Amino acid sequence: MILTRRFLPYFITQCLGALNDNVYKNMLLLLVTYSQLASLPIDVNLFVNLAAGLFILPFFLFSAHAGLIADNIDKAILIRRLKLLEVIIMCCGAAAIVSQSYLIMLVLLFLMGTQSAFFGPVKYSLLPKVLKDIELVRGNAWVEMGTFISILIGTIVAGLIVASDHANTLAAITVVFLATVGYISSRFIPSIPLSFEPKKLMFTPFSGSIASLRKARRTPSIWMAVLAISWFWFLGATYLTQFPNFAKLHLHAGATVVSLLLALFSIGIAAGSFLCDRMSFKQVELGLLPFGLLGLTIFGIDLYWAVPDSNSVDVYTASSFISDSQHYRLMFDLFMVGASGGLFIVPLYAFIQARTKEGECAQAIAANNIMNALFMVMSAIFAIIFLGPLGGSILHLFLVLALSNLVVGALLFIRLPELRLRLVTYLLARFIHPLSVAQGDTLPKHGGAVLIGLSSSAKDLLLIQSLSVRPICFILRQPLDTEFLAKLLRTSGNVLESASSQQGKADEGSQEYIEHIAKALANDDLVYLCINDHLDLSDKLEGLIGSVPRLSISLEPGGDKSVDKMAPSRRVGVVLTQRVNIPLEND
Repeated sequence: MILTRRFLPYFITQCLGALNDNVYKNMLLLLVTYSQLASLPIDVNLFVNLAAGLFILPFFLFSAHAGLIADNIDKAILIRRLKLLEVIIMCCGAAAIVSQSYLIMLVLLFLMGTQSAFFGPVKYSLLPKVLKDIELVRGNAWVEMGTFISILIGTIVAGLIVASDHANTLAAITVVFLATVGYISSRFIPSIPLSFEPKKLMFTPFSGSIASLRKARRTPSIWMAVLAISWFWFLGATYLTQFPNFAKLHLHAGATVVSLLLALFSIGIAAGSFLCDRMSFKQVELGLLPFGLLGLTIFGIDLYWAVPDSNSVDVYTASSFISDSQHYRLMFDLFMVGASGGLFIVPLYAFIQARTKEGECAQAIAANNIMNALFMVMSAIFAIIFLGPLGGSILHLFLVLALSNLVVGALLFIRLPELRLRLVTYLLARFIHPLSVAQGDTLPKHGGAVLIGLSSSAKDLLLIQSLSVRPICFILRQPLDTEFLAKLLRTSGNVLESASSQQGKADEGSQEYIEHIAKALANDDLVYLCINDHLDLSDKLEGLIGSVPRLSISLEPGGDKSVDKMAPSRRVGVVLTQRVNIPLEND
């Protein structure tokens, strides 16, 4: 996948964009910090805070409109236009750097933030258009890896350039070069034409942002995914912002150790992203979230205890820091915090991409970007209050963040019943009763369909649910039992047990039964029916679902170890058929 034309040019383009953003932003801050104060028309501290605010402000102002544009235009064309805009901005930035016009550089930083705000929605909404379903998690893993490695490299490169003898000239050449190469790579992204008529758009920055958030909130699962991603950026922004003072005050270390901490965190996120690809078995898997949160909590708490009592007189450099064995536990914890973050965030992005409706993915990502920016601002405010008026230390701040993951996890489990269901289906279908598809394809990702199966036990229904990223509406005329799995399935809200059937009156309530099927299919949901119910109601269902795809699905023992490396104890037969009354075992 990585070397295909549908992915590689896009991947290079987005990595160079993230790299250039961080090179330019960090060079500007370093140039200002180490320049002569007389050359600045305003106070240095005010300038630094203005720079941070002006870069993030466009995400509040323009993300909603950016999402609408990305959903209503060929995404490849939009990326090329945005990269061309980046070249123009960076050419102006190069002139400002050479002439040391810091206020102009500040304005250009706002324009770079604007370009990034427009690029974010199209960056993520392009993936489900060009990748196969089994590639979606891996594609997001590569994107997250590329983003954080670019942040790392950009920070280091900016420091090296500013420390050189010809800092202004090198800085100007670097930003223009990166922008130009990014534009060239964008020219190789294949065209992605729209499958519908584009809408007429109006630019409404504030009301548009509110409308975008309201639209995301209409789908509870999408909204909770947005809040979970925003929490990750709250954590990430806090860790990255506090690394310099953390190294200075608690590790007795210099600037090179700050770069080492950033490298461990960023490489950890990259590793966690690819671990997610491995653990998800090429499927969008929300059940991995609890593992990511658990890792963020455990290793975040251990990071608090891993800081050694340093009595060193000399300031640690990166090499001396690594050579001292008392720092190994701390470095491992920091790496694992990053890895847990990667395991946490990749399924969430893939989940949003897989669950949003056609033509609305970029708008959902735009709402996500707005909330990400808001949470990053909140992280700065929280750190200022905690370290200032509350008198806490950076170590205590890290401990509070780690413990807060438990609260976030509890809220997600309470507010999102699907997360509980996904965790159990993941454990059940991957470790207790491993599954592999024996025939046909996986379940449809879009549109309504009827699944016809033999079983009505909660365990088998959960195994079937594990095959689909979308919730399946299980409509049963025979009640489930009272065991734990049955109770869990009921709490998901996707099980209908006819009251009349529970009273043993199989023929009563058939009309209500049919109405629920019709409503679910009208909403493009997946509906599961037992084979006996399907046969009993075949006459009434014929006119209702005559044109809807039907899948006969069966769970059978499997002994073919070549099917899956996990030597599945069960195989799933999924066969597409347009016949209604044919018995399942003969399909």
